[in-house]
Amino acid sequence: MAPPVTRGEVRTGGATPPAGVPRPSRRRTVVRLVRYTAVSVVSTSTSLATLGGLVGLVGLPPTWSNVIATGVGTVPSFELNRRWVWNQAGRRSVMGQVVPFALFSFVGLVVSTVAVGFVSGRTAGWSQLARTVAVLAANVASYGSLWVVQFQLLDRVLFRTRGRTGGEGRPREEG
Repeated sequence: MAPPVTRGEVRTGGATPPAGVPRPSRRRTVVRLVRYTAVSVVSTSTSLATLGGLVGLVGLPPTWSNVIATGVGTVPSFELNRRWVWNQAGRRSVMGQVVPFALFSFVGLVVSTVAVGFVSGRTAGWSQLARTVAVLAANVASYGSLWVVQFQLLDRVLFRTRGRTGGEGRPREEG
């Protein structure tokens, strides 16, 4: 029989992490995931409102509208994820955080722009409302497919914590 789990310990099915690599608590991961979801709702709503307005009201081409909408949604996504989800305070690291986040956003932009362009071409004869809804759905589907991958990258690479302190060595808030 396995020994009892002590406070803060997480069972890993017998596997132990390498020396010096802390195991994040399950509660902390759940809190981050819930906050990450909330940030995704904010940034997606911002992007979709921009995309829908540019395509449906202004009449800009869907692919260019998608580029603009992605740029608009990336700013609140980065800052809210960095500050609220992962409790990163102080100066942001341009090469360690901003550039990798921008690169991942660019990957999302490419995937979503291909999807939006494809759907836009297939719906060219549709009404403006139906075409706009189809373009929005293509955008959501493409970003949704990258959502879990982005969470893992942000949690394990971009905003990872070392021990129980934040990037500046201060204790991290847990919830």
